[in-house]
Amino acid sequence: QVQLVESGGGLVQAGGSLRLSCAAAESSVSTNAMGWYRQAPRKQREWVATITRAGTTNYVDSVKDRFTISRDNGKNTVYLQMNSLRLEDTAVYYCYLDSGARLYWAKGTLVTVSS
Repeated sequence: QVQLVESGGGLVQAGGSLRLSCAAAESSVSTNAMGWYRQAPRKQREWVATITRAGTTNYVDSVKDRFTISRDNGKNTVYLQMNSLRLEDTAVYYCYLDSGARLYWAKGTLVTVSS
């Protein structure tokens, strides 16, 4: 079992920025891809962004040009820089790691955007 530890959530005003981090506690795990999902109140979980080991990134349309995903392969850590935050970005953000054999999930970190 691989533990993923998130940090960086919190309360921010609309238009502000937050940076989420997610580190795999086990450095030996294979990380084909890492990324983020989110779940807003009363909505289904939504994919946000993914970055492959080679650095290829993909984003859901609603966050393109506002969010940037990056990773440090040596630290098995993925980051999500969130700029120009909107009220609709309020959600619990879940980091995931795709080892190629299975997905591992973090417990989630709450991001609240206020007006």
